[in-house]
Formats: sequence, C-alpha cells, structure tokens
Amino acid sequence: MISIIGAGKVGSAIALLAASQGLDDIVLLNRTKSKAVGESLDISNAIPTRSKISILGTNDYSKIVDSKVVVITASTGIYKTSRTELLKGQISMIKKIARNIQSINSRCVFLVISNPVDILTYFFQKETSFSSKKIIGIASSLDSARFRYILSKHFDVNQSNFCDVWVLGEHGNSMVPIFSRVKLKHERVITKLTRNQVLEITNQVRYYWKTLRKYKNRSAYGIAKHTYNVIESIIKKDEYLLPASIMLNGEYGESNVCMGVPLIMDKNGLKSVKQIDLNNSEKLALHTSAQTIKNLIQKNDGF
Repeated sequence: MISIIGAGKVGSAIALLAASQGLDDIVLLNRTKSKAVGESLDISNAIPTRSKISILGTNDYSKIVDSKVVVITASTGIYKTSRTELLKGQISMIKKIARNIQSINSRCVFLVISNPVDILTYFFQKETSFSSKKIIGIASSLDSARFRYILSKHFDVNQSNFCDVWVLGEHGNSMVPIFSRVKLKHERVITKLTRNQVLEITNQVRYYWKTLRKYKNRSAYGIAKHTYNVIESIIKKDEYLLPASIMLNGEYGESNVCMGVPLIMDKNGLKSVKQIDLNNSEKLALHTSAQTIKNLIQKNDGF
C-alpha cells in the first residue's frame, strides 16, 4: 500500500502516477476528507483496465497502518519569498502528522516532500521512533534535474548529454551544485565555464522556483515524478541511486542534521550513503549549507 498525506497538487500528481502504472493500492489522506475523496474518484479512472489496485480518499489515519510507503506532501500554505517563511506552522504540522502515524508498521518507508524539507525531515525523525534509515526527504533529485536542465540551456544541447549531475545540501538558498563532477560528452563542464558563469548558473538553480512562479503558483510535476521513482523502487524492491535528505552521522563531515547527499535506497529505505569526491570549495559550501540548516533547527527547536 502507498499512502500519501496531503491531497494537493503534489500529492495528487504522485497518486496519479502510481495509479496510472497500477503500482499498488493507494490511500490519499487529507485533513479535509472531501478533497481526498474527490481526487481519488478522479484518479481511479486512470487505473489500467486489468489492474487490481484500488485508491481510497480519507482523513482517517487508521487506514494507512499497513503502508509500505508513506509520502508526506501536506502544507499549511504557499510560500512566496522563501521555503522557510512558513516554518513554524510547518513544524507544528509535521509533529502532528508524526503523532498520528506512530501505529504504522515498522517496515514502512517515509518520504518527506513538505518544505522546508530538510528541517521537516529532521523534526519528523525526532518525533517518531522509526529508524532514521526509514525517513528520507525528497528534493535534491529535483534540484539536480533543474541543474541539468539549466546546463542544457547554457550549452544548447540535450539534457541527456550530461552525466554525474548532483546538487547537494539544503533544498534552499544554500544548495550546492557540484560543478566539479559534471561531464558533457565525457568532458568536465567546469573547464568550459568562467567563474561568473558558475555563479550565474548556481543562482539559477537555487532560485529556479522563483522563475517558475512567474508562470504558475507552485511546482508539482517534477517533484511528483522524482518521488514516484523512489516509490517504484521500494515497491519493486529495486536499488535506486539519488541525492536525498537523510539524518547524517558523520558522513560528509556532518552529524545531527538532515540534508541532501547521494544515497543508495532499497525496499527498506536507506541502504548506504555514497561518498563522492568534492573539491575544496564544494566541501566548504556544503558545510555552510549544513550550518544553515542547523541554525534554523536550533532556532525552532522546542517550538
């Protein structure tokens, strides 16, 4: 069973992807039951004809106790200037959700999508008794896809020509695009960029959401697809490599903080953190990003 908490644009898009592939039974849970029911009624018509899966809309947490995967997409509102502007309300929300899911089976994997994702992943971890390997924040894979897209526009080539494209750290203004590793047709792109171009592309990646907001209220499809990819790997028991937010315990020189790093996931959640080589400036930027997250956690701890 795949359970999705939050029947807004992102939650519904994830449910649609899972339903259209007949991946597994789906529960769409929302504070307002009618919203969840309405979305589930609509999405049910996208289930393949020969599929035996079902989709249920509800506001009852008892319906998700047998979940294999729980995806948290709920939000208290739409941020306008920063992913952290709704932080206090979002922390209260994630703590309430954490209290409501304590009876879920211990094999379940939790995917946190709600923003600010690194901080909410941290507080969700602290509020529950589940292993940190079962709690993953999904966002850095989206940032990495945006990095790839921006590079493709800069070099006027197809996105498929790039490999080893990573964005690590905070899903926010301190995220770190890892230029030193990116290759374009086997050549390192860092050798083709000036310092000013690196800074310009970095800012385009960090503030991609603001560019998108000029045309629509919020993003949904990109993060939905990246989340679906993780869900699919868990349900099908495949290993999956991606950058995502996890509670660190010395990896990349950081501890007691959740931020985006390369992970290998399997059906049980985190299998291992993948260590990749970074240059000195990237190491420093990643440490700064970790400190940014820690400062926000400390400022709001006990709230």
